[in-house]
Amino acid sequence: MEYHNPVLLTEAVDGLNINPDGVYVDVTFGGGGHSREILKRLGSNGKLFGFDQDKDALPNTIDDARFTLINENFRYLKRFLRFYGVKEADGILADFGVSSHQFDVAERGFSTRFEADLDMRMNQDNKLSAYHVINKYEEKQIAEVFLQYGELRQAPAMARVIVGERSNNEIKSSEHLKEVLKKFVKHKNEHKVLAQIYQAIRIEVNQEIEALKELLLQVPEVLKTGGRLSCISYHSLEDRLVKRFIRNGLFEGEPERDVYGHFEVPLKKVGKLIVPSKAEIRENSRARSAKLRVAEKI
Repeated sequence: MEYHNPVLLTEAVDGLNINPDGVYVDVTFGGGGHSREILKRLGSNGKLFGFDQDKDALPNTIDDARFTLINENFRYLKRFLRFYGVKEADGILADFGVSSHQFDVAERGFSTRFEADLDMRMNQDNKLSAYHVINKYEEKQIAEVFLQYGELRQAPAMARVIVGERSNNEIKSSEHLKEVLKKFVKHKNEHKVLAQIYQAIRIEVNQEIEALKELLLQVPEVLKTGGRLSCISYHSLEDRLVKRFIRNGLFEGEPERDVYGHFEVPLKKVGKLIVPSKAEIRENSRARSAKLRVAEKI
């Protein structure tokens, strides 16, 4: 089964500057594409840990003594590495967003293409689902989710219409939700607006921004000096956080400077922003919004 066509495969793994005897972590294992490439570059003493909270990723585990798959959210990175006796790693790779598999399995509810129950949980054991967000959140909360995570200017009006509809009929399916919001989705920009709506709900359901921040804050503690972070983001909210954290060690504001105007940060940028080639985008349309940033622990 084609689970996921890894984006920026060579570039992301090159960014790790792999030491054959090193310890590496792929925090978004998915179909294992990036992990397999890392293992190709590791020697017999190298070690790779994969994280994935989605049980659908478990059948993709790699039968290799150097590899361990951890069925957990990457926000628990340090805790589970410590459990396996790892205090420091030589590199961390993260490919954020939704896997091709999650988009292509209709019943998961991630894709705008399919009729499905409102779900969108990456970890299917989580209690919070898209159904809960749409049917149980207060109007103001729904508006905030759409505005903050979908950058939808009509968020307050959308929330009002959702709350009005659900007072008579629970909104249980993706088709029902699309019908409720159809006046906000003009034909010429239908795909874009629906993608923004789905993205907003998905980020809220999976606490993606909070998890990303928790991961990044652990990176300087987990990486060895000279260790590398290689991060692929797919939307501006993620990329902005990664970029700011690499530059300032903070998610907002400016770091404290000394009397000479200098400030200390845990990471330094390596190279320039990398985006997929036109050829890669032709082969895999989901690569078109990907942005790769690489950093090194100072």
